[in-house]
Amino acid sequence: MKLGSPRFPRQIVAFLHDLTMAAAAFMIALLLRLGNEAWTSLMTALWPAMLMFTAVCGLVFLITGLYRGVWRYASMNDLVAIIRAVSLSLAVFLPITFLITRLDSLPRSWLVISWFVLIFLLGAPRMLYRVFKDQGFRHLLERDRHRRVPVLLIGAGDAAETFIREMARDRDGPFEVLGVVDEKGTRIGRNIHGVPVFGELDDMPEIFRRLAKRDRKPQRVILTKPLERDELDYVLELADSHGATVARLPRLTDFSGGVEERLQIRPIAIEDLLGRPQTPLDRPAMQRLIEGRRVLVTGAGGSIGAELTRQIAAYRPAQLTLFDSSEYNLYSIDLELGERCPALPRTALIGDVRDNRRVERLFAEAQPDLVFHAAALKHVPMVEHNPLEGLHTNVLGTRNVADACRRSGVSAMVLISTDKAVNPPNVMGASKRLAESYCQALDLLRGSSGGGTRFVTVRFGNVLGSTGSVVPLFQRQLAAGGPLTVTHPEMTRYFMTVREAVELVLQASALGTASPPARAGSIYVLDMGDPVKITDLARQMIRLAGLRPDKEIEIRITGLRPGEKLHEELFHGSEVLMATEHPGLKLATPRTADAELLARSLDELTALLQQGDRGKAVRLLQQLVPEFRGGHAADRRSAAAGA
Repeated sequence: MKLGSPRFPRQIVAFLHDLTMAAAAFMIALLLRLGNEAWTSLMTALWPAMLMFTAVCGLVFLITGLYRGVWRYASMNDLVAIIRAVSLSLAVFLPITFLITRLDSLPRSWLVISWFVLIFLLGAPRMLYRVFKDQGFRHLLERDRHRRVPVLLIGAGDAAETFIREMARDRDGPFEVLGVVDEKGTRIGRNIHGVPVFGELDDMPEIFRRLAKRDRKPQRVILTKPLERDELDYVLELADSHGATVARLPRLTDFSGGVEERLQIRPIAIEDLLGRPQTPLDRPAMQRLIEGRRVLVTGAGGSIGAELTRQIAAYRPAQLTLFDSSEYNLYSIDLELGERCPALPRTALIGDVRDNRRVERLFAEAQPDLVFHAAALKHVPMVEHNPLEGLHTNVLGTRNVADACRRSGVSAMVLISTDKAVNPPNVMGASKRLAESYCQALDLLRGSSGGGTRFVTVRFGNVLGSTGSVVPLFQRQLAAGGPLTVTHPEMTRYFMTVREAVELVLQASALGTASPPARAGSIYVLDMGDPVKITDLARQMIRLAGLRPDKEIEIRITGLRPGEKLHEELFHGSEVLMATEHPGLKLATPRTADAELLARSLDELTALLQQGDRGKAVRLLQQLVPEFRGGHAADRRSAAAGA
């Protein structure tokens, strides 16, 4: 051990502490044996013996590895190590002192007394520190017990210590913890309950090789704390190359009944692959936005809408109205909310945002103060083959809700948009861009008039695990034995968990409703992190299932579907990007037409949809969204024939 290394400052302190305790034990043992004569004997004849005893103890403590233990996790293992080190120190000191002084001045009983005193002086501070940290004595008497499946832990913190302790305490514990990898590199060379901390993440190939030589090759790598995306990718690749699987511990905050619940390792969730740190949220602002207000959520049965209702319910609205066209989805989320928040006043209403009269009745009944508009048709291929339905729901449905908000004096409407609205090659993206434009135009109109409904638009990318997304598709294909289908080897997408997305939607809503008039018409864009390559996602999901990509499960390239883009974008080139008060949100400056002109164009679109004229409807869409150059082939032919 290099005491001068900056990695071990606490071990230096512990070493100096133990040297002091060795010298103190020498004097205390003399006092207990000789009484008042001890000080005279020490000053006249025994001070060289005290220095020698202290030096011998220091040398033995270093050799026996007494400083590999972590005081935070001191236990019976550490006490046994202290007893061993003290016994060896006295065994070495006795013959050396006998050869020099024949033990003429040192009482024979001093050896026994000093043995007890030094063990107490070394052990008590460690145990008291552990008791102080744990606020109790319950973990001090644990020792290692039966082990089975060899595992390697990543992370040398509280969760790792809890897992090691659980395995030591449980006679039928299924795992043998071979060692710990410290991703921070601050506890390398030490141990937790006798389990060594081997090295950092970069040392893992060598750790696997060393353990394999001892016939203790890990069969499983267990994450005890979240890793960054690139770190998790590295661990998955390495574990796969050594025939090990990867799992994770539940976070300590996941336990409903405290950490005394039995620890159960869990498979790595696909959400863990994002590896994005938690964005700090202004929850008091979100509380002020929701609490005591009447809230309406359209599309409440969908992936985003359902999560919106869950999180909104936690902020105690005065009334929560759920609106959806799917009876089953509406029933499911209403049932869930009834179980979670039985005292919450809520209403579940069936209806379609495309039906303007139904929307008017909805607003008359719900009388909302705040509206979250999540109802939409979102699947690109389906909307590409059904463009009129997509335009009816995404454009005219949004217009119906927005106009109802203005007529009813709603304080604010929040439109849930998508990154597919940026430079869209498909009808779905173009329809969402047109919906954005309408809400932006109304917000600019409100900004110039100084009153009325505030319109906030929030744009983000793909949500992991949402209905019809790539993750459930891959999961079904894996369950069927493969292959996993990817449309293009270079395709990338932005991903975010539904919880993250909705938290930031609420954060953006809180910012947007309180923003100054200068920000009217701006779009809030969520920080989605780096785009993820779909083929990489497929490979990781195969590995998470304990299989090998391209060997046990094929990844098949099927070709781009109609209207599909290789790479999504979060901002248009003409949108000026601005920072906001929140690090997870950006602001895109408005680019939209005059509200009255846009309203007349939407009247024309309404007439075309009623006529069922797909070609003219798509052509009008191209005029209203100039960057849109896509559309179904049949629609483009119809548009060309009508020109």
